[in-house]
Amino acid sequence: MALKLPKNAVTCIVAEPLFVIPYNMYTTYASVYMLQQGLSSVQLGWFTTMNLVVQMISAAASGYLTDRMGRRTALWVFDVLSWSCATLLWAISHTWIGFGLAFLLNGLQRIPTTAWYCLLTEDTPPLQRTRVFTLLQVVSTVAGFLAPLSGYLVHRLGLVPATRILYTYAFVSMTLMIVLRHLGLRETSIGLQRLAEARPWNLSEEIRRMGRVIRAIQQNRNLFWLFSLYVLWNIQASIRSTFIPAYQMDGLMIPAWLMGTLPALSSLVMAICLVLWASRFQDHHGYRWMHLGLALLTVSALLLCMSPPRSLAPTLMSTALAAAGTVFANPFVESMVANALDDSERSTSLAVLNTLILLCSSPAGAIAGYLYAWHPRSTAVWTAIVMAASMVCVEAARRLTRPTPTHPVQ
Repeated sequence: MALKLPKNAVTCIVAEPLFVIPYNMYTTYASVYMLQQGLSSVQLGWFTTMNLVVQMISAAASGYLTDRMGRRTALWVFDVLSWSCATLLWAISHTWIGFGLAFLLNGLQRIPTTAWYCLLTEDTPPLQRTRVFTLLQVVSTVAGFLAPLSGYLVHRLGLVPATRILYTYAFVSMTLMIVLRHLGLRETSIGLQRLAEARPWNLSEEIRRMGRVIRAIQQNRNLFWLFSLYVLWNIQASIRSTFIPAYQMDGLMIPAWLMGTLPALSSLVMAICLVLWASRFQDHHGYRWMHLGLALLTVSALLLCMSPPRSLAPTLMSTALAAAGTVFANPFVESMVANALDDSERSTSLAVLNTLILLCSSPAGAIAGYLYAWHPRSTAVWTAIVMAASMVCVEAARRLTRPTPTHPVQ
């Protein structure tokens, strides 16, 4: 299936394991690792918010930088800063200063995200984009089966030494990915066009371009609801990755070594769902799949809310439901937003989209930190509320795209 896709899409998909394998291995323990290093939950929350603010600033600049530097070069330079340098700092830091600098550099990730998104989609026909995002979901699913190795390391070495090793591995693997992927990618046709224009920085022109995109969003109600969905999707992803693992270990008393098996369970459920239903993923059924996925994610968060401490079954069920929900919703959330963007203004549209996302979600980290300090369970409640709101956005977008019935003239 991947062989029929454009070369850039294939290159991004093939290189992706070198990123998602180490990411899946360290992300489970990242928040608890920093908490055990002396950070408070409030400090962690503020670092998360700082990271999102830097992401917002870098997102606003990402359209210009991606056009000016070229998608391929921008991806190379800022991936090194936001992932290679950040993971190395997380691996060696002992104080809040080092962790803060890692969060700061990692916030630059929105520039390579815009460049990567353009390389992935610009020369890929719209009808193939759901296939591309489904294949990326498959890669992420397979990578999750290696996550129990992190639990083994934690069990043998302790959480802090093991997590340092995982971050070091992430630094090596992600740097290798950046190099190999750079060699395989080629600048897109639109990227070459933007490079040929070689326009100097013009703040007023950039503001006008962004203004045109914002007006297009305001005038297109379907696009407005899809963008709102994307904002909420990113908020829940931030909460889920930062505070849910900490809540499971500190609030629900799940052993740290056992936490490493949860990504493997997630991958198993994802694999089963992909085998059984991926062939039925059709764009004209996208809203139906998103409704199902978001409903499962909402129930998953509610299960964590109601789970008593030291009770493993609700955590396992919640993990399985979240995995299934992600498989069903994520490819359509990504592809529908990708197809809603104008190819000729994709980099600017992505810059605006990411800026709006981060403007709305930047407070999420600090709020989650204070909520966690007040009561760890409240972060799961907030996740459930965000997912329920996402379902409202999907339904609103679906109603706007439903064809209007025609009645014969009497």
